[in-house]
Amino acid sequence: MINSNFLSIDEEKKERILNAAMKEFAQKGFDNASTNEMVKEANISKGLLFHYFGSKKELFMFLFNYSVELFSNEFYGKIDMNERDIFELTKQSKIIKLGLINKYPGIFEFMQSAVTEASAKVKDEMDSMKNELVSAGFNKVFENIDTSKFRDSIDASKVLKVIEWTFEGMLEQELRKARFLNKKVEVEKLYDKADEYIEFFKICFYK
Repeated sequence: MINSNFLSIDEEKKERILNAAMKEFAQKGFDNASTNEMVKEANISKGLLFHYFGSKKELFMFLFNYSVELFSNEFYGKIDMNERDIFELTKQSKIIKLGLINKYPGIFEFMQSAVTEASAKVKDEMDSMKNELVSAGFNKVFENIDTSKFRDSIDASKVLKVIEWTFEGMLEQELRKARFLNKKVEVEKLYDKADEYIEFFKICFYK
Protein backbone atom coordinates (compact mmCIF):
# COMPACT_ATOMS: atom_id res chain seq x y z
CA MET A 1 0.00 0.00 0.00
CA ILE A 2 2.00 2.96 -1.33
CA ASN A 3 1.08 6.49 -0.34
CA SER A 4 3.36 8.60 -2.50
CA ASN A 5 1.92 11.91 -1.25
CA PHE A 6 2.79 11.06 2.34
CA LEU A 7 6.16 9.45 1.62
CA SER A 8 7.33 12.50 -0.32
CA ILE A 9 6.86 15.01 2.54
CA ASP A 10 9.57 16.41 4.77
CA GLU A 11 11.32 13.59 6.67
CA GLU A 12 11.01 15.23 10.08
CA LYS A 13 7.26 15.81 9.66
CA LYS A 14 6.80 12.28 8.33
CA GLU A 15 8.53 10.81 11.40
CA ARG A 16 6.34 12.89 13.74
CA ILE A 17 3.17 11.60 12.09
CA LEU A 18 4.37 7.98 11.98
CA ASN A 19 5.48 7.97 15.61
CA ALA A 20 2.34 9.67 16.89
CA ALA A 21 -0.01 7.36 14.99
CA MET A 22 1.85 4.16 15.90
CA LYS A 23 1.98 5.16 19.55
CA GLU A 24 -1.76 5.86 19.68
CA PHE A 25 -2.73 2.62 17.93
CA ALA A 26 -0.29 0.54 20.00
CA GLN A 27 -1.49 1.93 23.32
CA LYS A 28 -5.25 2.05 22.67
CA GLY A 29 -6.03 -0.36 19.85
CA PHE A 30 -7.79 0.48 16.61
CA ASP A 31 -11.27 1.32 17.90
CA ASN A 32 -10.13 3.50 20.79
CA ALA A 33 -7.26 5.24 19.02
CA SER A 34 -7.98 8.94 18.56
CA THR A 35 -6.91 10.82 15.45
CA ASN A 36 -7.30 13.98 17.54
CA GLU A 37 -4.54 12.74 19.84
CA MET A 38 -2.39 11.76 16.87
CA VAL A 39 -2.50 15.20 15.26
CA LYS A 40 -1.94 16.88 18.62
CA GLU A 41 1.14 14.72 19.24
CA ALA A 42 2.41 15.23 15.68
CA ASN A 43 1.67 18.96 15.76
CA ILE A 44 -0.30 18.95 12.51
CA SER A 45 -3.89 19.69 11.55
CA LYS A 46 -6.50 16.95 11.37
CA GLY A 47 -7.30 18.05 7.83
CA LEU A 48 -3.71 17.40 6.82
CA LEU A 49 -3.76 13.91 8.30
CA PHE A 50 -6.86 13.03 6.31
CA HIS A 51 -5.37 14.64 3.23
CA TYR A 52 -2.66 11.97 3.38
CA PHE A 53 -4.94 9.19 4.61
CA GLY A 54 -8.63 9.11 3.75
CA SER A 55 -9.65 7.23 6.89
CA LYS A 56 -8.35 5.86 10.16
CA LYS A 57 -8.39 2.37 8.66
CA GLU A 58 -6.32 3.50 5.68
CA LEU A 59 -3.80 5.03 8.08
CA PHE A 60 -3.66 1.85 10.18
CA MET A 61 -3.11 -0.41 7.18
CA PHE A 62 -0.47 1.92 5.76
CA LEU A 63 1.41 1.89 9.07
CA PHE A 64 1.39 -1.90 9.18
CA ASN A 65 2.59 -2.27 5.58
CA TYR A 66 5.23 0.41 6.14
CA SER A 67 6.48 -1.37 9.28
CA VAL A 68 6.58 -4.79 7.62
CA GLU A 69 8.48 -3.41 4.62
CA LEU A 70 11.00 -1.65 6.86
CA PHE A 71 11.63 -4.74 9.00
CA SER A 72 11.74 -7.07 5.98
CA ASN A 73 14.24 -4.97 4.06
CA GLU A 74 16.60 -4.78 7.03
CA PHE A 75 16.08 -8.42 8.02
CA TYR A 76 16.84 -9.87 4.57
CA GLY A 77 19.71 -7.44 4.18
CA LYS A 78 21.39 -8.98 7.22
CA ILE A 79 20.60 -12.70 7.18
CA ASP A 80 22.92 -15.09 5.35
CA MET A 81 20.61 -16.82 2.85
CA ASN A 82 23.45 -19.16 1.83
CA GLU A 83 23.46 -20.75 5.30
CA ARG A 84 21.79 -24.18 5.16
CA ASP A 85 22.10 -25.27 8.78
CA ILE A 86 18.67 -25.00 10.40
CA PHE A 87 20.08 -24.12 13.83
CA GLU A 88 22.36 -21.39 12.56
CA LEU A 89 19.58 -19.90 10.43
CA THR A 90 17.18 -19.86 13.37
CA LYS A 91 19.76 -18.23 15.61
CA GLN A 92 20.53 -15.61 12.98
CA SER A 93 16.86 -14.79 12.46
CA LYS A 94 16.16 -14.32 16.18
CA ILE A 95 19.27 -12.22 16.79
CA ILE A 96 18.52 -10.00 13.79
CA LYS A 97 14.92 -9.64 14.97
CA LEU A 98 16.15 -8.61 18.40
CA GLY A 99 18.46 -6.02 16.89
CA LEU A 100 15.53 -4.54 14.97
CA ILE A 101 13.41 -4.48 18.12
CA ASN A 102 16.16 -2.55 19.90
CA LYS A 103 16.54 -0.20 16.94
CA TYR A 104 12.82 0.42 16.36
CA PRO A 105 11.01 -0.16 19.68
CA GLY A 106 8.00 2.02 18.75
CA ILE A 107 7.47 0.26 15.43
CA PHE A 108 7.80 -3.17 17.05
CA GLU A 109 5.26 -2.23 19.75
CA PHE A 110 2.82 -1.13 17.05
CA MET A 111 3.33 -4.32 15.03
CA GLN A 112 2.79 -6.49 18.10
CA SER A 113 -0.46 -4.67 18.77
CA ALA A 114 -1.55 -4.74 15.12
CA VAL A 115 -1.18 -8.50 14.59
CA THR A 116 -3.38 -9.18 17.64
CA GLU A 117 -5.93 -6.45 16.84
CA ALA A 118 -9.45 -7.62 17.64
CA SER A 119 -11.44 -4.81 15.99
CA ALA A 120 -13.93 -6.17 13.46
CA LYS A 121 -13.03 -3.24 11.19
CA VAL A 122 -9.53 -4.57 10.48
CA LYS A 123 -9.28 -8.07 12.01
CA ASP A 124 -10.02 -10.13 8.88
CA GLU A 125 -7.51 -8.20 6.79
CA MET A 126 -4.88 -8.37 9.52
CA ASP A 127 -5.35 -12.12 10.02
CA SER A 128 -5.01 -12.73 6.28
CA MET A 129 -1.90 -10.55 5.98
CA LYS A 130 -0.34 -12.12 9.07
CA ASN A 131 -0.79 -15.66 7.73
CA GLU A 132 0.65 -14.68 4.36
CA LEU A 133 3.65 -12.99 5.97
CA VAL A 134 4.43 -15.93 8.26
CA SER A 135 4.16 -18.43 5.41
CA ALA A 136 6.21 -16.34 2.98
CA GLY A 137 8.89 -15.58 5.57
CA PHE A 138 9.19 -19.22 6.65
CA ASN A 139 9.48 -20.46 3.06
CA LYS A 140 12.04 -17.83 2.11
CA VAL A 141 14.36 -18.43 5.08
CA PHE A 142 14.10 -22.20 5.46
CA GLU A 143 13.42 -23.46 1.93
CA ASN A 144 17.01 -24.66 1.39
CA ILE A 145 17.93 -26.15 4.76
CA ASP A 146 20.15 -29.24 4.76
CA THR A 147 18.05 -32.11 6.14
CA SER A 148 20.72 -34.74 5.49
CA LYS A 149 22.34 -34.00 8.86
CA PHE A 150 19.31 -35.20 10.82
CA ARG A 151 19.05 -38.71 12.17
CA ASP A 152 16.83 -40.87 9.96
CA SER A 153 14.02 -41.04 12.53
CA ILE A 154 13.84 -37.24 12.91
CA ASP A 155 11.06 -35.14 11.34
CA ALA A 156 12.76 -31.87 10.34
CA SER A 157 9.50 -29.89 10.46
CA LYS A 158 8.98 -30.88 14.11
CA VAL A 159 12.57 -30.00 14.95
CA LEU A 160 12.02 -26.57 13.47
CA LYS A 161 8.99 -26.07 15.72
CA VAL A 162 11.01 -27.07 18.80
CA ILE A 163 13.78 -24.66 17.83
CA GLU A 164 11.29 -21.88 17.08
CA TRP A 165 9.49 -22.26 20.41
CA THR A 166 12.79 -22.37 22.29
CA PHE A 167 14.26 -19.25 20.72
CA GLU A 168 10.98 -17.34 20.79
CA GLY A 169 10.65 -18.13 24.49
CA MET A 170 14.24 -17.11 25.15
CA LEU A 171 13.75 -13.89 23.20
CA GLU A 172 10.53 -13.04 25.02
CA GLN A 173 12.19 -13.71 28.38
CA GLU A 174 15.05 -11.36 27.55
CA LEU A 175 12.62 -8.70 26.29
CA ARG A 176 10.60 -8.85 29.52
CA LYS A 177 13.78 -8.54 31.55
CA ALA A 178 14.95 -5.57 29.48
CA ARG A 179 11.57 -3.82 29.84
CA PHE A 180 11.65 -4.35 33.62
CA LEU A 181 15.16 -2.92 33.85
CA ASN A 182 14.35 -0.20 31.28
CA LYS A 183 17.28 -1.04 29.01
CA LYS A 184 18.03 -2.72 25.71
CA VAL A 185 18.66 -6.44 25.46
CA GLU A 186 22.36 -7.32 25.45
CA VAL A 187 22.68 -9.02 22.07
CA GLU A 188 26.13 -10.55 22.71
CA LYS A 189 24.88 -12.36 25.82
CA LEU A 190 21.89 -13.65 23.87
CA TYR A 191 24.27 -14.94 21.18
CA ASP A 192 26.18 -16.91 23.81
CA LYS A 193 23.00 -18.40 25.22
CA ALA A 194 21.77 -19.27 21.71
CA ASP A 195 25.03 -21.07 20.99
CA GLU A 196 24.54 -23.25 24.07
CA TYR A 197 21.09 -24.31 22.88
CA ILE A 198 22.32 -24.94 19.34
CA GLU A 199 25.02 -27.31 20.56
CA PHE A 200 22.43 -29.12 22.67
CA PHE A 201 20.02 -29.45 19.73
CA LYS A 202 22.77 -30.77 17.46
CA ILE A 203 23.50 -33.54 19.95
CA CYS A 204 19.80 -34.38 20.15
CA PHE A 205 18.86 -34.29 16.47
CA TYR A 206 21.95 -34.68 14.26
CA LYS A 207 23.63 -37.92 13.25
